[in-house]
Formats: sequence, structure tokens, C-alpha cells
Amino acid sequence: MASDRQNLQDAFLNQVRKTKIPVTVFLINGVKLQGVITWFDNFCILLRRDGQSQLVYKHAVSTIMPSQPVNLYDGDDAN
Repeated sequence: MASDRQNLQDAFLNQVRKTKIPVTVFLINGVKLQGVITWFDNFCILLRRDGQSQLVYKHAVSTIMPSQPVNLYDGDDAN
């Protein structure tokens, strides 16, 4: 049953990707990046802004802040 569930990180990233919610990504060195997440995997995030893409490695990310609320609840039991 637990294997059917998606982890929180993937659920969050997938939701902001699908809904194209703009995000602010703060890196551990203090740099602030803004854009829309177009793709991600276990190691990196592809961030797009003004027609340009940036490949950001997850180990460099401190925080991802969406510009609006993200609904992760799909109506099923969240437990």
C-alpha cells in the first residue's frame, strides 16, 4: 500500500509542474531563481523563464516557494 503512494517532494513538484504555478527557488548559496518547473527527476529540476531553461541540481536547493497555494489533496484518504 505504501508503495502506491508518491512521496511529498514528487507530489509537490508534479503539481506545480502540471498547473504551471510560478515558483521561487532559493539555493543554499542564497541565489534566488524564479520560473515555472517544466521537468524534474531524482537529481535535478528544469526551471523555465522568459524562454530560457535552467537545470538546477536538487542538492543545491534550499527552498521552493510557489506563488500561490498548491493543492496536494486529490480527494482520497490522505493518511
